[in-house]
Amino acid sequence: MAEPYAGRVMNPEAENLHAEEPGTQRLAQAVRTAEQALIEFEIAVETFRVEVENFSRLHHQRLGPMYAQLDELDAQIAEAMAARSGDAEDLRRAHEARALVQPLPGVEELFDGWMDSEGLSPEASAMLTERPVRPPQRVRPSDEARRIFRELVRKAHPDLAQGEEDRVRREEFIVRVNAAYADGAEALLRELAEEWAAGPAPEEPRPSPAEELYARLEWLAQRKELLAAVAAELEGSAIGSMIKMAPDDPDRLLEEIAEGLATQVAERRAQLDSLVG
Repeated sequence: MAEPYAGRVMNPEAENLHAEEPGTQRLAQAVRTAEQALIEFEIAVETFRVEVENFSRLHHQRLGPMYAQLDELDAQIAEAMAARSGDAEDLRRAHEARALVQPLPGVEELFDGWMDSEGLSPEASAMLTERPVRPPQRVRPSDEARRIFRELVRKAHPDLAQGEEDRVRREEFIVRVNAAYADGAEALLRELAEEWAAGPAPEEPRPSPAEELYARLEWLAQRKELLAAVAAELEGSAIGSMIKMAPDDPDRLLEEIAEGLATQVAERRAQLDSLVG
């Protein structure tokens, strides 16, 4: 990417300074329009990324035990069928089904409680990231948090910087904004909004030649392609596809999936009872 142009943004004064150059005024307007469109696109992608991440954690917390229960019942059913038939193929299926639910031997002992068959323990992860152990956040930040986040990004986005120092300040600030939004921390977002409002005024913009306008447009186009790839990956993921099925009420979607899993558990129990009864 043309990184030297990542922190520069065109402005009305630059347009006036180059009004005598043919086409420069329209080019500057095109750059400003593209910048604003990219910011809105970034907001949408980041919002969806947070939704996917939070929904994934909640999905694992709520439904993980039910999936584990289904796997255990499948293993018991396979073992009951193998015990009844004595068939070599049934015995092989039973062994494979049991292997899916059996924890890896020696993992917890080897890592002294830091890791189990599911990966890092919550306590270990918290120590490594210096974050407290806590349950997953709600599926999506509140509507007010989303509003404050969008407003902050539109105001403080690094693409609106008027100099290198201002760009660095904006980048560091947006990192904090994204972290607060990912946690759904509405109160912290309000504090950040107050901090930005009280911050230093941006530097006076400097005029840019027409070739920088073209370079800027090229960088914006490349950035949009990158974001489009990220958005496509999120939307194509299993969790992203689930959210798209119920964008306004993902909690209800989890309830429906849980109801379906409960039905499957009941069916598996009935099947197991018929085999061992």
